[in-house]
Amino acid sequence: MAGNALTDRFSRPLHDLRISVMDRCNFRCPYCMPEATYHEHFRFLEPKERLSFDEIERVARVAVSLGVRKLRLTGGEPLLRPKLPDLIARLASIPGVEDVALTTNGVLLERHVRELKAAGLNRVTVSLDSLDPAVFARMSGGRAQLELVLEAIDSAAQAGFSGGVKLNTVIQRGLNDSGVEALAERFRRSGVVLRFIEYMDVGTRNHWERAEVVPSRELLERLDARWPLEPVDAHYRGEVAQRYRYCDGGGEVGFISSVTAPFCGDCSRARLSSEGQIYTCLFASEGTDLRTLLRSDEDDTALRALLAGVWRQRTDRYSEERAASADAPARRRIEMNYIGG
Repeated sequence: MAGNALTDRFSRPLHDLRISVMDRCNFRCPYCMPEATYHEHFRFLEPKERLSFDEIERVARVAVSLGVRKLRLTGGEPLLRPKLPDLIARLASIPGVEDVALTTNGVLLERHVRELKAAGLNRVTVSLDSLDPAVFARMSGGRAQLELVLEAIDSAAQAGFSGGVKLNTVIQRGLNDSGVEALAERFRRSGVVLRFIEYMDVGTRNHWERAEVVPSRELLERLDARWPLEPVDAHYRGEVAQRYRYCDGGGEVGFISSVTAPFCGDCSRARLSSEGQIYTCLFASEGTDLRTLLRSDEDDTALRALLAGVWRQRTDRYSEERAASADAPARRRIEMNYIGG
């Protein structure tokens, strides 16, 4: 890093911006948006409350001037946002942007995959928690058919995104942990990279219990016993997944271990919510309002100063603090559907 690079109080650079374009989702995953809370009468944001594409692009341009090189569109479910490929094309054209990615549950992906790629999308990540239709239904809130998601994954893999296709699988003990080997077998040699994520205490509505966490080390040992694995070096500082490849050439698998092996020390990600709050941690209690400034007469100099000031003051290290003190009191946290994963 250059000597004048923007860093926080722990010398972590600002490198990634995750942009939530939609607070709504067509799933009701119990660990993110349980049906009991997000029911048919729940008040989501009105369109005018969400940032416009012009506003999102403006924030992204300023963030890039501060060191951001990677942009990821999230939700809720980002493909519920109308004309999303138009936004992707605008973001991909910003000088200095090296990577534009999308995280989706996959239900709407197949119908948009060609226009997403044509717009300049580099990478796609699909959330897929099980290959068992009953378990899949339970973990998605009964909102989709497994086959639709699998077909979308195949279509995305065939589309030839330059950064490839990844799958994120949240493993919860007693719910979907028995299907780990089936997932690995299904996607070995497919070119799709499977990543297992430890069940996290994101938000406040999933009734998280540490006993339900399956440590990545346990999953690694299980897979290695069947298909020997060897570690792979990280692509860059701050990469969240510990990467392994199958020794027989079957591809790659990753583990995201924010509970048992926190990686706060290298975290370089900021998150922009769909209503214009900037957060410096997935587990943050509060953000900083950008929408008011964006809808005022202030210019980009003021926006740049605000963003830079927020990052310079950043001290977030929630996962490390949780790991250091199992008895730490619970605190209010922003819900994941507002800022993505």
